[in-house]
Amino acid sequence: MLMAELDRRRRTNRLAAYAPYSKQEEFHEAGALFRERLFMAGNQLGKTLAGAAEAAMHLTGRYPDWWKGKRFDRPIVMLAGSESYELTRDGVQRLLIGPPMNEEEWGTGYIPKADIIATTRRSGVSGALDSVTVRHVSGGASTLLFKAYEQGRGKWQANTVDFVWFDEEPPEDVYFEGITRTNATRGLIAVTFTPLKGMSTVVARYILEKSPDREVITMTIDDAEHYTPEERQRIIDSYPPHEREARTKGIPSLGSGRIFPVPEEDITVSPFAIPKHWVQIAGIDFGWDHPTAAACLAWDRDADVIYVTKNYRKREAPVHTHAAALKPWGSWLPWSWPHDGNNDVAAGENLASQYKAQGMPFLAERATFEDGSNSVEAGLMDMLDRMVTGRWKVFSTCSEWFEEFRLYHRKDGKVVKERDDVLSASRYALMMKRFARIEGGDTNWNFKARKVV
Repeated sequence: MLMAELDRRRRTNRLAAYAPYSKQEEFHEAGALFRERLFMAGNQLGKTLAGAAEAAMHLTGRYPDWWKGKRFDRPIVMLAGSESYELTRDGVQRLLIGPPMNEEEWGTGYIPKADIIATTRRSGVSGALDSVTVRHVSGGASTLLFKAYEQGRGKWQANTVDFVWFDEEPPEDVYFEGITRTNATRGLIAVTFTPLKGMSTVVARYILEKSPDREVITMTIDDAEHYTPEERQRIIDSYPPHEREARTKGIPSLGSGRIFPVPEEDITVSPFAIPKHWVQIAGIDFGWDHPTAAACLAWDRDADVIYVTKNYRKREAPVHTHAAALKPWGSWLPWSWPHDGNNDVAAGENLASQYKAQGMPFLAERATFEDGSNSVEAGLMDMLDRMVTGRWKVFSTCSEWFEEFRLYHRKDGKVVKERDDVLSASRYALMMKRFARIEGGDTNWNFKARKVV
């Protein structure tokens, strides 16, 4: 009898057992900082599950101790939907409520059975619900309304709402209608999908249109901990080549606009101990509203192969915070930096000098090639040539580097300077590789006019 009761509680309070993977947790945490979030992931990796778990928390007010995302301390009104009512029923509704065709099992989704006060059915679609009334811990009741894109934007019009969840990519007009419904409350917009439509309007909004209100989180099959390496490879092999990146890595098709049209697996290597005779150098890209980023390169001069071994990315933090995170990479490690490190700042001291004052061994001059030039295109072509010829490798642990690599592209022939912070740091380090040093071999910071021979 005791086991049966425990099983009943587990099945009717699925939310209590939710334990997100790191990428799912990153998606949740972003809700505290950004009004609009896109969780772009491959198929069957957990994006819809993460959306359902968060929706249930907001509807009920039941947040776990580890929660760092947005919190509502009152009942909310929420819209949730997908492409059609059938897909909404089989995806969003199933995960929130339970199996749509078995009413006795309603309450086995992420909304605990004890918190489901009432439901109303949608006519014309078997098993589909129109709305759910959910008990909130504050004592009131939240309202969940199910929608479908096939209705058009007019059917997404409603009274002011607090949270909109689009599962699968919505049409542009439906997306903006969802934003409109949340304007008065500054409510949340969450989008979870696999980018099979390429660089669509909605995807471009997140990737190309800079805004402090928006964030995109990508999740690949390697981030899904429920698959073994063998299962991952079997899944990857099951898709046609032109769909593999979208379906397994959540990468929208960028076509001929992609700057590094190289298979990710061709440049990925497992981390290893850097041989003592290899030289290393780091690069930094300064930022505030866009992140400050850094990358560490190790250079096997005998084979002329560059390895990206470490990366770092953080926004809206002061110099001392970045320095504290980067100094453990090595007091001997030379740092290359871009031209804006010489810019004057309000305090009267340029950025490069501020980092030097924090104990970081910055090179004496900004990053340039040996001839004194600093062409972005030349740096990118050097990186691409190395990738194609097997002379550029990246440790698999450099997740931020790969996130940017997957989406780095051109528009109308020009490099889109968005979400390229770690890549830029890598490029600065590559430009100055002549100043690279062996680990612990030199702690003299006067690197001017000295280079590897």
